[in-house]
Amino acid sequence: MKKIKVYLQFPWNISDSQYYKSLIENPPEGVEYKNTTSRIGMISSGKKLAWFNFLKRQIRSWTKKFGMVIVNSHLTKTNGDFDLIHCAHCLSKNLDKPWVADFESWWQMWISGRDSIRGRDKVLEILKRKECKKILTWTPAAKVEIEKKFPEIKNKLEVVTFAMPFRKIKKKNKKEKVLLFVSRYFFHKGGLHALEVFDRITKQEKNVRAILVSDVPENIKEKYSLNKKIQIHGLMSSSKIIKEIFPMADIFVYPGYSDTFGFVFVEALSFGLPIVTVEGFSRNFIVKDGETGFIIKKDAEIEIEALGKKEEIIVQRMVEKTLTILKDEKLRRKMSQNCIEEVKNGKFSIKERNSKLKKIYEGAII
Repeated sequence: MKKIKVYLQFPWNISDSQYYKSLIENPPEGVEYKNTTSRIGMISSGKKLAWFNFLKRQIRSWTKKFGMVIVNSHLTKTNGDFDLIHCAHCLSKNLDKPWVADFESWWQMWISGRDSIRGRDKVLEILKRKECKKILTWTPAAKVEIEKKFPEIKNKLEVVTFAMPFRKIKKKNKKEKVLLFVSRYFFHKGGLHALEVFDRITKQEKNVRAILVSDVPENIKEKYSLNKKIQIHGLMSSSKIIKEIFPMADIFVYPGYSDTFGFVFVEALSFGLPIVTVEGFSRNFIVKDGETGFIIKKDAEIEIEALGKKEEIIVQRMVEKTLTILKDEKLRRKMSQNCIEEVKNGKFSIKERNSKLKKIYEGAII
């Protein structure tokens, strides 16, 4: 059978996303991806990450300042042999090939001008073209958002979430339990509050230690370095984290305040780590409260760089739920099995993702 050749169109010269790394490394049967050179996933260098984010902020800031409407759309300029285009959180300008596009959230369709009527109309014009076959969303919540903004294309919307290979790792029976937090963005993902949880639990529980991997400010490092049961690491490659850090952990403590998805959640699930997190966009889709972890209720907006009264409530609730998992071995094992099942055979499985994508690609080229 002839393979379906799919050209991956990226909005930037690099793809800073595990979503596409997973596609390239685990393609659907009968599908061949093109334009995969250097599409290796997450940036792990602090300097490169800072520069990449600075560049994106500057472009968006200046275009917004001058009231410019710029749609995040790209023309695939190639004479290569392919059947359709898969746009990575961007839209296509091509009128000669069918295309699909995937989005974490609706705002990725613009570089600037997303809140204007003219901006909406320009995007809608592209979405209504016959070449646009499907708009894929990573979560049901994102699908609802886009449908609300563009009800005219609701029949083109479909959820195709991130997929992760099942990690075949045998965990050693050990008395000591390890808590883990991993993120490139320390404050925005709740690193300060996770550290406070680690500090309190490790001081009261003899056989518990904690590991944190992130770009931690020096003053924060200095404060928590007094607790020798907490290991603080700087940024490291995703391969090193997968091979050396995740296998040591037992519970993933990750508030994830700014996440609209959060690949690291699925990474934790793949290792069978129950998750303690804070409610947020699509959180109930990713973590099943009481089954694959606990979702902490947030009564008010909090300060990510503070430990005041509102933040104290969140920290204390995380401490309580983490201790619940730590002290109930039966619950911890059951949650771990549920986590693995979500990745092995559930909604985050390669099999489930690839089955959906294959049908979408086949339908697009008819």
